[in-house]
Amino acid sequence: MRRYVLLAFAMLGFLFASAQVPTPDQFLGYPLGTQFTPHYKVVDYFKQVAATAKNVKLEQYGVTYEGRPLIMAIVASPENFSQLDNIRQHSLDMSNARDNAGSNQPVIVWLSYNVHGNEAVSTEAAMKTLYELVNNGNAQTQQWLKNTVVIIDPCLNPDGRERYVNFYNNTRGVKPNVSPYSREHNEPWPGGRSNHYYFDLNRDWAWQTQKESQQRVAKYNEWMPQLHVDFHEQEIDAPYYFAPAAEPFHDAVTPWQRQLQIMIGKNNARYFDQQGWLYFTKERFDLFYPSYGDTYPMYNGALGMTFEQGGSGRAGVAVLKSDGDTLTLSDRIAHHFTTGLSTIEVASQNAAKIISEYSNYFIAAQKTPQGGYKSYVVKAGGNTEKLNTLAELLRKNNIAFGFGANSGSASGFNYFTGKTETFTIDKEDLVINAYQPHSNMLRVLFEPVSRLSDSVTYDITAWALPYAYGLTSYAVKQPLTPAAGAAAVRNNTPLSAQKPYAYLAQWNSIRDVKFLSALLQNDIKVRFTEVPFSVGGKDFPAGTLIITRSGNTSKGDQFDQYITSQANHFKITLDAVSSGFVDKGMDFGSDKIRLIRKPKVTLLAGDGVSSLGMGEVWHFFEQQLDFPITVVNERNMSDIDWGQTDVLILTDGDYKVFADKPAADKLKDWISNGGKLIALESAAAQVAGADWGIKLKKEEEKDKDKEGKDKAATHSYEALKPYANRERESIRQFIPGAIYKVQLDTTHPLAFGYPAFYYTLKLDAHLYEFIESGGWNVGVLKKDSYLSGFVGADTRQQLKDGLLFGVKDMGSGEVVLMADNPLFRSFWENGKLLFSNAVFLVGQ
Repeated sequence: MRRYVLLAFAMLGFLFASAQVPTPDQFLGYPLGTQFTPHYKVVDYFKQVAATAKNVKLEQYGVTYEGRPLIMAIVASPENFSQLDNIRQHSLDMSNARDNAGSNQPVIVWLSYNVHGNEAVSTEAAMKTLYELVNNGNAQTQQWLKNTVVIIDPCLNPDGRERYVNFYNNTRGVKPNVSPYSREHNEPWPGGRSNHYYFDLNRDWAWQTQKESQQRVAKYNEWMPQLHVDFHEQEIDAPYYFAPAAEPFHDAVTPWQRQLQIMIGKNNARYFDQQGWLYFTKERFDLFYPSYGDTYPMYNGALGMTFEQGGSGRAGVAVLKSDGDTLTLSDRIAHHFTTGLSTIEVASQNAAKIISEYSNYFIAAQKTPQGGYKSYVVKAGGNTEKLNTLAELLRKNNIAFGFGANSGSASGFNYFTGKTETFTIDKEDLVINAYQPHSNMLRVLFEPVSRLSDSVTYDITAWALPYAYGLTSYAVKQPLTPAAGAAAVRNNTPLSAQKPYAYLAQWNSIRDVKFLSALLQNDIKVRFTEVPFSVGGKDFPAGTLIITRSGNTSKGDQFDQYITSQANHFKITLDAVSSGFVDKGMDFGSDKIRLIRKPKVTLLAGDGVSSLGMGEVWHFFEQQLDFPITVVNERNMSDIDWGQTDVLILTDGDYKVFADKPAADKLKDWISNGGKLIALESAAAQVAGADWGIKLKKEEEKDKDKEGKDKAATHSYEALKPYANRERESIRQFIPGAIYKVQLDTTHPLAFGYPAFYYTLKLDAHLYEFIESGGWNVGVLKKDSYLSGFVGADTRQQLKDGLLFGVKDMGSGEVVLMADNPLFRSFWENGKLLFSNAVFLVGQ
């Protein structure tokens, strides 16, 4: 009997022990901070905690491009855990101004870790934070959970993190080498910061161009938390940064949001002061650009904050700082762990106030929207495809809209002319009323000019969607009510019985390019017109796609079904014509009707190449066009089969080929024999330096004073500048991202599908001399081309009367020069057609 009692006690002891949540150290088999944890082990630990603790719910909300799971853990007190769905729904209702704040509603605190893959400490800190929240022996955290629900996303960028962790774990020795120049502290290209396609996910919250962002923000918008923290790392020697943020703040940030970040900052400081840890606030990291992990929540009613630990990809497990101290992974974990819990503490202690202010934020947004404009109208203008793409972005950001209006006309600010005008509202036009809960985000995304309280900013300063999408838009000071909730959908019907001579498709949006890509890959012969024509009483502009039955007989009776089904898939409107004889212009057999040959495209990558720029092109071809592209490291450039290459793309970067004369001559010969080089940003500047007939525009000489006297002969005190003003002086040449109006030659294929202008996002002062002979000045800046965003005084003076987009003929081939990046972060939608023209139309 005694034996059975002892056995029963042993069994109870085992069950009790098995119910204990393991610490990260116990589960992983090594102390946190001694090595980096692979992503699968992080996921396994979160699964173990969720299986053991009764107040943790684990959700997989998506997968990465490389197939890794994206997970989040929801932690609450037992009482709140049983009401999770009600809590989530109440928060969502408040964000839609459908429900007033409830007295017992806990604050939802969302903690996001490791959006930059090589800022890998934060995922380690996430495991420690999760454990302490479920640790019943921690009286503080259990008390805080009574007023909070905490959501932990341990790794927003698993693909980038694994790239870094695999590198580090493969290169470190038995003991970490603290010398910053050692191999383990210097990642190879492209580094682990970005995702699979080398996108910076921390700049993609609003645009949601990447798979990870789309899935994460969709889940975020199901919960609409009141606090969001984005954990980061910065350079090795930097002290820890936490809120309050630096100026400029966008003026959409409310006084309460400013106050709450100060409260959290002071609480963080209290803990850091106790430990003697260095930190800084109110510097460097501002709240302006809308697509960060702090500003996106901020413009959606929450308090968004960035916390930055010193270290990043160069820190490894331990690294020697310039002050002689050693920064360890354990130190970095402790700092992130401390600020995470400190934030939860403040949220818990101020729960009622936070919930009340959150609820009032959306009620006020709906009743009294900020800013002078109360509605926005985006004209379809014959480009419903591009308009629908914009509508998709608005839906992703919870912005309500409709089509048409009860009023047939209105007066408003025309983004393209800069003037207040009377305009008509057609039933296809997109109409957005600012009297809605998410009017603050609407205002931020649409305002023509954002007011900067400080010119020293961390990112681009202009992004207005009418310019980014190239759609004629009006900002109206009166509210307009949309007449319909959705646009009419027209499907093309097969016309096989009539057997049309050709199908015609417009060319003015990225959907048209996707349509072309699908046709070319299915061996459909497609042509485009270099000149406008008229047929059947309808006008067709240059660039119109012409798909003739002739030459496509291999499709047989399926030709019509295939063309119309593909057009419907990409939402393309087709016109069918019964003859190749046109009413006005050139007939379809003219040499002005060009066959589009399927190009074989190569993209250079590797050391010296901007991984961001290269990734934007890679993603564009694979994920948007579904068109084949060959990526080659520059060091293997000599292995390229030039006979099988039609297009070579050089993105922003420093290319060794231009410093190697034999290699540069070989490249030039390939172009002369019919190849096409597309050079973007600094690659274009290197082409200009190769003496190929393209020249950078030099800064204007300033050797005369106002009276025309030689400045060298007069005394000048301009050099006597206060040291304290050094940062302000440096921004005279600064252009962090501003919008300029580019004049286009719409008779050239590079500009097909555009009106006589294009809006470019300028990120540098590069401008080129006009091509005098043997080329074409397709996109140029003239005087007074500036529209929006900060530009330093010296740079603004320089950016005029020069070339931004052009084509230089070279033998039988071409060099396409693009001083600016039309694919910037993949959100500059209107640039995608320009880049596609360079790939598919130029030189055909």
